[in-house]
Amino acid sequence: MQTPILARSALLLALPALGACAIIPDTPRVGQEAASQGTPVALGESAWLGDAIVTPLAVVEDSRCPVDAQCVQAGKLTVSTRITSTHWQQTVPLTLGEPHQVMNRSFLLAAVSPVQSAGQETPPGAYRFTFTSGR
Repeated sequence: MQTPILARSALLLALPALGACAIIPDTPRVGQEAASQGTPVALGESAWLGDAIVTPLAVVEDSRCPVDAQCVQAGKLTVSTRITSTHWQQTVPLTLGEPHQVMNRSFLLAAVSPVQSAGQETPPGAYRFTFTSGR
């Protein structure tokens, strides 16, 4: 049995609209809420910063000076972070206390817990990251 011409035409008109849909991978899905600005999030969790969503993906470096030690340098913590907004997405290394500028906005990894302890490595699941943003 052949499909009527009208039904076939409607199907052909609908295909381009379906192709225009875009899904940005790893953004919060239905049932997975993003935290608000200033709320600590774990690796893989997301936080809203105005109209953008930030998601810490992996700790790249954690050379912070332990709280129970004296260090010549303070060290740093850098986390690979995906920043997603309406029409763009970017994955960048954010370093604790250093603002990152993108699309006329500033994104900051403002705080990280737990603090470093001498001789103890922090497991990835224990980290919590607090982000802020501004213009």
